[in-house]
Amino acid sequence: MKPLPPLAATLLRRPYTDQGTIGVLTIPEVDFQCFSIELPWRENQNSVSCIPVGTYSLFRRWSDHWNSFVYQFRNVPGRSAVQIHWGNVAGDKTLGYRSNSLGCVLLGSVLCEIWGQQAVGNSKPTFRRFLNAALGRELLLDIREA
Repeated sequence: MKPLPPLAATLLRRPYTDQGTIGVLTIPEVDFQCFSIELPWRENQNSVSCIPVGTYSLFRRWSDHWNSFVYQFRNVPGRSAVQIHWGNVAGDKTLGYRSNSLGCVLLGSVLCEIWGQQAVGNSKPTFRRFLNAALGRELLLDIREA
């Protein structure tokens, strides 16, 4: 049986702040939408920056670290192991903010405040909903700025 083509997805980012970069992730074919948070833009520096705007292929893989499947990006310039997983905050640690990300995209169903900084909430259930919607198919994610 021939594998299904990748699901087309879009991540529309708002302008970043030191507390993180909020976005909206949509996968129209499976009627999925949620919020995202990433690190602020720091010139694509490993572990401290969101990744550059562009179109990326992602695949599902098992993560022992998360004890879960995650979606991992292919071919991010100068980066490796960039993933979509759960987490709530993605601030610039050098400025005293907290972060659950080392350059990855975190998902949530609501925008909120945690530890006095912008965040996404209900992350684990939202991430499970994302995994169920994607059904293990590869993704073709277009990341754009609003």
